[in-house]
Amino acid sequence: MAEIFHRSFFLKGQNGRIEATLWTTPQAHPPLAAVVCHPHPLFGGTMHNKVVFQTAKTLHRRGVPVLRFNFRGTGLSEGVHDHGVGEREDVRTGLDYLAEEFPGLPILLAGFSFGSWVGLQVGCEDSRVTDLVGLGVPVDKTDITFLRACTKPKLLVQGANDQFGSRGNLERLFHSMPEPKELVFVDNGDHFFSGHLDEMAAAIDAWLIKAHPGLFREPASL
Repeated sequence: MAEIFHRSFFLKGQNGRIEATLWTTPQAHPPLAAVVCHPHPLFGGTMHNKVVFQTAKTLHRRGVPVLRFNFRGTGLSEGVHDHGVGEREDVRTGLDYLAEEFPGLPILLAGFSFGSWVGLQVGCEDSRVTDLVGLGVPVDKTDITFLRACTKPKLLVQGANDQFGSRGNLERLFHSMPEPKELVFVDNGDHFFSGHLDEMAAAIDAWLIKAHPGLFREPASL
């Protein structure tokens, strides 16, 4: 069982400090690092959101250090909400930190809802990011078509009853995306995977060990 090394601190962002937390592991050379982006701040989204927490927990159980942070204007992060524009800079700030803290490690970028829209845009473009995970992708009301040009490994996990990303719209986007890619629908799940967080986590874990077979086979408890 791996012990959690938990650090809370502030990153130096474009618009002031950014509140962040990092879970590390005892491994001297972890195989992968990750950042998880939270849902819409104007609707109560923070890095402590249940979907974000469960995603971070799933990654950490496989020996992956995980960074979470609050977008500008959220929690103790300075600045004001910027409708997804400045928030992309916040994601880059998080990636800069991980690249400095874990030099040379591939980085997995995951995002939930608003965090998937903002985070995956940056992750597709940034060469330090090797893997992408989108959760509750809000494809009904947001332009996610940038994924059509993204050739990195991509996992999309969606509640089958997601009220912001219908099955039909997401399937159409998915079919237009290049490989490698995987799409998982969680039966009876809504946008927040209410009552179905375990199935969401299982989908991430199954994909993760296929994409990175060198990860721990036996997950550690959080």
